[in-house]
Amino acid sequence: MEKGLLEKTGKPLDHWIKIVQQTNLEKHKAIIDYLKQEHGFSHGFANFVALKSRKSDAGSLDGEELLINQYKGKEDLKPIFDCLVKEIEKFGNDITKTPKKDSLSIIRKRQFALIKPATKTRIDLGLKLKGKPTTERLGDSGPFGAMCTHRVQLSRVEEVDQELVSWLKEAYEMSV
Repeated sequence: MEKGLLEKTGKPLDHWIKIVQQTNLEKHKAIIDYLKQEHGFSHGFANFVALKSRKSDAGSLDGEELLINQYKGKEDLKPIFDCLVKEIEKFGNDITKTPKKDSLSIIRKRQFALIKPATKTRIDLGLKLKGKPTTERLGDSGPFGAMCTHRVQLSRVEEVDQELVSWLKEAYEMSV
């Protein structure tokens, strides 16, 4: 997007961020409308500049900030998250943890798990277990769609048990 913005407007992103800051506009939609009306931006570029100028995109936050924000108001879920990560890290040193705005992607060569605080009382753990039948506990992917093949809903740290860890390990081993 940043390269396309420069090509389209002849000005770099930091120039447009300064322009937005000079307007004193704070609301996302107001910034988008301003850039579209005053500078002829397409919606995509206006949205990109608005996100960057407000530092509200995932790319403007470091991984630790993204994780902190995911669990704001959902602090009771943090022990479940910590337990999952601790178990996953035992599999090997070839794992990458990539925080996103609303989840943590767990990757070996490919993503094999996704940890998402879905509600104030539940974490959804997405797993890539191609060909594995669903059970009452190991459900279909639900809202994860194609990102995962299965989903396990967790509301207590005790649910991070041997059965769950074995599914995680299986997903890890399949992700080569």
